[in-house]
Amino acid sequence: MSGAATAGVDVPAPLQHGFRLLFPLAALWAAGSLGLWLATLFGAGAIPSYLPPLVWHGHAMVYGFGLAIVAGFLLTAVPNWTGRSALRGLPLAGFVGLWLLGRAAMTGGSELPPVVVAALDLAFGLALLAWTARVVLASGNWRNLPVIGALAVLVAGNLLVHLQPVAQLATAGAGNRLGIAAIALLATLIGGRIVPAFTRNWLRQSGRGAPFPAEQDDLDRLGLVVAVAALIAWVGLAAHPLTGVLAGCAAALTAVRLARWRGWCTRAEPLLWVLHLGYAWLPVAFALITVSAAGWVPATAALHALTAGLMGTLMLAMMTRVPRGHTGRPLRADAVTTGLYLLVLAAGVVRVGAGLTADPAPGMLAASAGAWMAAFAGYTVAYAPMLLARQPSG
Repeated sequence: MSGAATAGVDVPAPLQHGFRLLFPLAALWAAGSLGLWLATLFGAGAIPSYLPPLVWHGHAMVYGFGLAIVAGFLLTAVPNWTGRSALRGLPLAGFVGLWLLGRAAMTGGSELPPVVVAALDLAFGLALLAWTARVVLASGNWRNLPVIGALAVLVAGNLLVHLQPVAQLATAGAGNRLGIAAIALLATLIGGRIVPAFTRNWLRQSGRGAPFPAEQDDLDRLGLVVAVAALIAWVGLAAHPLTGVLAGCAAALTAVRLARWRGWCTRAEPLLWVLHLGYAWLPVAFALITVSAAGWVPATAALHALTAGLMGTLMLAMMTRVPRGHTGRPLRADAVTTGLYLLVLAAGVVRVGAGLTADPAPGMLAASAGAWMAAFAGYTVAYAPMLLARQPSG
């Protein structure tokens, strides 16, 4: 049943938009799965997964949490971009069910045949890719073809993770890195559109006036190309000198792009400054890739700048903004939301700081994990009533 077919049916509020269930479920997973990993790390438990614990942790963050937030965003944004009907009702419930099956299989499926676990986990990403490609291609919305490409890379990365236990190939690490790179690419693509656009609109509406964020031009396109090249090198060449050169160029270009969006003008509105600070993790991550390729810091610092920093901050930013915009609420962050932003930013800073040494301090790891879990558990408590209830009248 398509979105059009359910248009005349009284669809329950949680099944009216993709983000309504996926965002709170993903937030619970972000907090809970990190708690499981922390218990395993400190010897207080074991995860009954068919993946090694460290690989499971990376997969849980990228293909469990990250992909769910990407799905919630795209299931809402793609219909707006293309003018097509959104996925609602039972088809949307099926999407959410696939995600839940994947999490159950990956966390407790150690006794299942590896190919069964792989199929259950891959189904959600494949379904999202098929739906997005069908809607975008049917609408002739060629501008968003790169989004399809990034989703395809995410699915391919997940497949590489599963090839390790299924086919006894040493591909899981590369698969997790490929997924991180795909999410960073989506942040570069979509963030490069929405951060300056939202800032420009807010400056106009608040009466602050010009100068506005720079319009997209050749510098932005060059920055995007170099960022893609740097991410490809990071996945495929690791600490090769070419990776360092490309990442250094990407860091400079991304920082210049971000500066042209005038983020300092948004300090009065947390819903906006968090987008700028979240995107700022991208040049930081590229700079850390550069110094890591030179052998000056461990590679884990750059990896966590892309995950705990970029992914965590930008995704929480969208998880708070999208529900407000789509439930008729003011686009303003309250004190609780601002507190969530500060927690996730602190989690990223502390985790990257811990990764600057070869032997991270256990206290720093615990502090970072605690801030991360508090941010996403707090999100569920604060936003579940908004997400699961009907839009307020007026």
